Amino acid sequence: MSGRRLREHHPGWRVYQRLVANSPGCRAPLFGLLILSTVAAPLALLVPLPLKIVLDNVIGDEPADFLAGLVPGAGAPSKNAMLVVAVLLVVVVAVLVEVVFLVGEVLGVWVGERLRLDLRTRLFHRAQRLSLAYHDTVGTADSLCRIEKDATSVKFIPTSGITPVVTAVLTLAGMFVVTVRIDAQLSLVALLVAPLLYLATRASARRLRTMWTDAMALESSALAVVSEVLGSLRVVKAFGGENREQERFLSWSGKSAHAHVRIAVLDRGFSVLVGLILGLGSASALLIGTNHVLAGRISSGDLVLVMAYIAMLYAPLKTIATTVGNLQMAFAAAERAFDLLDAPPEVTERPDTRPLGRAEGNLEFQKVSFSYPEGGPVLQNVSFEVPTGSRVGIAGATGAGKTTLVSLLTRFYDPVEGRILLDGVDLRDYRLEDLRRQYAIVLQESVLFSTSIGENIAYARPEASAAEITAAARAADAHDFISRLPDGYDTAVGERGATLSGGERQRVALARAFLRDAPILMLDEPTSALDVATEASIMQAMERLMTGRTTFLISHRPSTLASCNLVLRVGRGDAGAQTVEVHHVRDDHDHFVDEARNRATSAPFSPRR
Repeated sequence: MSGRRLREHHPGWRVYQRLVANSPGCRAPLFGLLILSTVAAPLALLVPLPLKIVLDNVIGDEPADFLAGLVPGAGAPSKNAMLVVAVLLVVVVAVLVEVVFLVGEVLGVWVGERLRLDLRTRLFHRAQRLSLAYHDTVGTADSLCRIEKDATSVKFIPTSGITPVVTAVLTLAGMFVVTVRIDAQLSLVALLVAPLLYLATRASARRLRTMWTDAMALESSALAVVSEVLGSLRVVKAFGGENREQERFLSWSGKSAHAHVRIAVLDRGFSVLVGLILGLGSASALLIGTNHVLAGRISSGDLVLVMAYIAMLYAPLKTIATTVGNLQMAFAAAERAFDLLDAPPEVTERPDTRPLGRAEGNLEFQKVSFSYPEGGPVLQNVSFEVPTGSRVGIAGATGAGKTTLVSLLTRFYDPVEGRILLDGVDLRDYRLEDLRRQYAIVLQESVLFSTSIGENIAYARPEASAAEITAAARAADAHDFISRLPDGYDTAVGERGATLSGGERQRVALARAFLRDAPILMLDEPTSALDVATEASIMQAMERLMTGRTTFLISHRPSTLASCNLVLRVGRGDAGAQTVEVHHVRDDHDHFVDEARNRATSAPFSPRR
């Protein structure tokens, strides 16, 4: 069920219920919190009891037969003994209340942090497995906001949600039983505030939930500006766009600030209403109780006890009512997190998939068509075969669909129609993890992580030894420049490899592909951003990498495609969809197939050898 439907059809406790279901390790501590709530209720009933004893039995002359069993000796206890009992009772109750509060506070923090950790972990897991189309449409900053900020807000739900409610309900029940025995009319007057508070809280909660959801969406938009600008800071500086981006950020942040002000006005206004309702309830109880004392129906101690109970009862009710804003913020955040968890993946794995060890590398497109969810057709009725060991060049204008074509091979997307076969089996029939292990990819913009060079190379195979990493770097002509660095393979590359040159980053990416040792290789414009001399050196390393592997090479440069056996030219057809024209470089197609297969049997580089 989506977060939107959850908001429309279910109360907040459904959100709480789902959070607990997603974090089974929290159930025992949550049960402990409920037990503590049960214990807290009778302790709360004991807090004003010493004052009643002092007023009625020590200062006054009311009999204290109920204390006879608590002091030694026969007969009624003396006033001094009753005073001692009252004083000891104050100390014991105070210590017990603080102990219960301490344990409850620690358990509440532990549960909140565990809920936060489990939800963030699930969100991160889900975000990684959602399709590229989802992130292209929604934006990565939105997912980042839901993982980091929204998931953090849910930790307040246990301590500000169900636990105070349980404590208040149990305290309410206990105090009602006690006050009814003292003065039924007085207790009923005091409890009249409960339905009024419920109605006011319910109306306020609905409005606040909507307002918090809108405010969080505005915060995501502001964060998206920050993420986009910092990720493209060189472009921003080059075009002098700092002030424009500042205004764009200020616009979204200003809207977010205005939304938070509106929330504060509603929240504080609701607090005033709560104070008015509770004040009227206390005033009514005091008026009626005083008249009952004057009429002799109850003692002064009874009135003090009842008024103390009413004050203690109103305190948790006021806390619940006045914290409704923060609670609705947490519920809205949880629902936004659920929206990400519930986002349907466009690429799913069938339940009866087969495992795949190492593929031979024979690929075939059979009448494949593809279109993005909110766009027109990209590929239409594409068919071609790639024998094992072939080198396939992909050419075409920018935006023609070249990258989309190879993205279908890795199942970043699935065809709308038709199917793609690997070694005669539909890609969707393989386990997704096994399928993607068959590919090594080198992109136009080498993607490096903010770790060391060695760790970036080992990303292809984390269990690789230092010797295997070095062998892969040598094969990619990267070992020499790495060795000249002060820390060698332990050198940190900075964010996205910013401390390395473009050619160095590309060599590290090639070394990662060598270490992957996959049967199918994808090279997406790997030399387009390099100078001629660096390109020539990179091409020599790529030639070694392509040996014995089925290779897809995307490039605009005819020289880069010169060694390909097969060229796919992607262009726009008459119907507006992209078409793929298949060109065999050799006229003798049988000779082309034989050469590709012979190339596949030659020994490729393998760091495992």
